[in-house]
Amino acid sequence: MFFPTGQWPVVQPVRRAFAAASLCCLALVAGALVMLPVTGLAAIPLTLAEVEDQVLAADPGQQALQAKAAALLERGVVASQLPDPMLRVALNNYPIQSGDFATEGMTNAAIGLMQTFPAGKSRSINERRFQWLASEMQENAEARGRNVLAAARQAWLEVYYWEQAHRLVSESRPFFDGLATISRSLYAVGRKNQQDVLRAELELSRLDDRLIEIERQRSRARAMLGEWIGLEASRPVAPKLPAWNQVPALDAMQAELQQHPVLRAAQAQIDAQAAAVDLANERSKPNWALDLGYSYRDGYQPTGESRSDFVSVGVTVGLPFFRKKSIDSNLSAALQDRSAAEATREQTLRGLGSQLAAEYARWNDLARRLDIYDTRVLTLSSSNAEASLLAYQSDQGDFANVMRAYVDDLNTRLDHIRLQVEQAQSYAVLANLGGLPR
Repeated sequence: MFFPTGQWPVVQPVRRAFAAASLCCLALVAGALVMLPVTGLAAIPLTLAEVEDQVLAADPGQQALQAKAAALLERGVVASQLPDPMLRVALNNYPIQSGDFATEGMTNAAIGLMQTFPAGKSRSINERRFQWLASEMQENAEARGRNVLAAARQAWLEVYYWEQAHRLVSESRPFFDGLATISRSLYAVGRKNQQDVLRAELELSRLDDRLIEIERQRSRARAMLGEWIGLEASRPVAPKLPAWNQVPALDAMQAELQQHPVLRAAQAQIDAQAAAVDLANERSKPNWALDLGYSYRDGYQPTGESRSDFVSVGVTVGLPFFRKKSIDSNLSAALQDRSAAEATREQTLRGLGSQLAAEYARWNDLARRLDIYDTRVLTLSSSNAEASLLAYQSDQGDFANVMRAYVDDLNTRLDHIRLQVEQAQSYAVLANLGGLPR
């Protein structure tokens, strides 16, 4: 007979175990759900477009220049205003030996207001100078954006190369390991000599050493990319290069170079120095000030009438004739500064033009080399490696030729990727100089 009281000793432990297992499963599922966004985000390939968006949105150097431009505009507003008026309060002609405020007729309590006016059009010219200086900072900020974009692009492309190199060498290692195994087997049965085994082991060791160096270079490239996007640089990069296969003609890019923000900033500096020349010319004109005052008098005239209060108006004019030498020196210095700014712009233009011509020639050379690789070199390298292996298998070639051919084929494929990356990096430089759109 089966009694209900006999069920509990068995059922209760089972239920407790089932409940504990359920809680463990729920905890594992919750942990997986928590970790999913992190691991999923780390596994998402980092595209070049994403890097561009990040560096343009939050570059501290560009933000600093924009803040300086805003500060200069505010200083221009201050420079355009009149100086603060001055309030004057005085007790004039008070008798100190005898009497009081009403004893002497010239005793008075005065209050006045004085406003100074800078020479000529100094205020408007100074405001214009600050506006040009702010424009220079804004152009420098745009130039900084171009430079940061080019640097981030090149850093991403460098990471791309080393990741592709690591993939290619890692995929080739099993093949070289297989060749080493084959050479050991043939040596064991007496068909080949020991030199083939040693050569295979040597190339395999070199391949392992190359992988270590590639990993070092990849880490270094990621660190360089991290300067621009921070921890996002640890993500794997997208396995596809941007489609940068064409650039405008050199004449068109040279014409566009004239609008480069660095040159616009240099022109803004010239305009600011021209305003400084106008400001130095204004120093030959006098400053002046207007003084208004009211004086209160107490007491009575001998006729019994109350003493009249005073109202005073005065104009103060500066005499710049006695500082003619300093005025001339300031004007000469301003003219020299303007000449220096003009020479700096010309020097910058020549440097950018030379850089553009050199980079354009490099782009064309890389395009020609890539065409050779795509049409001939890759096919010939692969065919040579296969032919050397067939010759070795038919006892018509030696093992050294096989290893050399396959190592050359690996190097050729790495060189092909490097050429593709260098052409893309060259495009990044041309885009900076020629203002090519993203």
